[in-house]
Amino acid sequence: METNPPLRLAASLKGLAGTVLTLLQIRLELLSVEAQEEVARVASLLLYGAVAVILLALGLGFAAILITVALWDTQRLLALAVFTTLFLVLGGVLAWLAYQRIRRGSVLFAASLAELRQDREQLRP
Repeated sequence: METNPPLRLAASLKGLAGTVLTLLQIRLELLSVEAQEEVARVASLLLYGAVAVILLALGLGFAAILITVALWDTQRLLALAVFTTLFLVLGGVLAWLAYQRIRRGSVLFAASLAELRQDREQLRP
């Protein structure tokens, strides 16, 4: 009967180690999936953003040229001054908004952190 408790303890520790390893594997797989999703999201965001910026810049440039040419005989300097001011102000505002967004950051691996928090709460006595 003396060998029975150590055998049960060893089996229990083995089962606990297996459970911990399984839990760790699942959490790492979740982290991997979240990282892949974030990379895909950022890549698509960069692609769409770059194309949008190029097309909008071309459109605004051609609109400014069109209006300047239309007003060439009467108010060409006023048209150029208005467009220069408009583009510089809007560019500054958008740069400031981008800077604020970068400072705010994002919560990467939020689902994994929540799951780990939940695991920690369940393991507390």
